[in-house]
Amino acid sequence: MTQSATIIGLISDTHGLVRPEVFEALKGVSQILHAGDVGPADVLAELATIAPVRAVWGNTDAPGRPDLVERIEEVIDGVRIVVTHGHEVGQTTPPRLVSAYPKADVIVYGHTHQQLVTKAARRIVVNPGAAGPRRFKLQPCVAKLYIHKGQADVELIPLMVEDPAEE
Repeated sequence: MTQSATIIGLISDTHGLVRPEVFEALKGVSQILHAGDVGPADVLAELATIAPVRAVWGNTDAPGRPDLVERIEEVIDGVRIVVTHGHEVGQTTPPRLVSAYPKADVIVYGHTHQQLVTKAARRIVVNPGAAGPRRFKLQPCVAKLYIHKGQADVELIPLMVEDPAEE
């Protein structure tokens, strides 16, 4: 994508931990969309030092928090984006998410902790992976969403794990 693209940071499943690598990985984004399982509110405050943050609640977040919403639906530069945690569709898979949100061009979700980008029929379904505590031997990860003239693309950005105990 060109320099005039809108760049949005995507993060999920922080579970109370903002890794130091997140600040460099999401440097330069215009906003951050968090796909749930945030943890305490100070996680959003930390991320807000990078760019404005909006977040959806995940299945481990306390219900009724004023800083979290059920779903984010927005059109940016002609691209319709939906951000959800994903647990509401049962078994969280790209086909189920596409069925649940058929008008979305980009669906951002979390829940599974597994980074994934699926592109089909001019749609993108992306899970930026879990950025918080390492679980299931999965590499912590975030993503950047690039939008330019109605077109979207995604880049997964693995976070380096410096603690040998986590390997």
